[in-house]
Amino acid sequence: YSGGRNFGHLAYLVDDIYGAVERLQDLGVTINRPPRDGRMAFIRSPDGISVELLQKGEPLAPKEPWASAENIGVW
Repeated sequence: YSGGRNFGHLAYLVDDIYGAVERLQDLGVTINRPPRDGRMAFIRSPDGISVELLQKGEPLAPKEPWASAENIGVW
C-alpha cells in the first residue's frame, strides 16, 4: 500500500448530501468527487484521508452545480 500510513477511506451517511458538500466546500475542503448522482461524494481531509459521504436512504435527484461538476484529484 503506497497511500501513506493510513487506511483507504472513511465513509459517513448524511441526511442531505448536497447541503453537506456545500458546507464543506464553503469551509475550504477539497471535493474530489462531487455528488453528481445525488448519492455519493468523496472529499479529502487536511491530512490526506479520503472521506466518502453517502446520502442516507434514496439518492436525491441530480441538480446543479453538482450534476456537471468535474472530479478533482484521486480518492
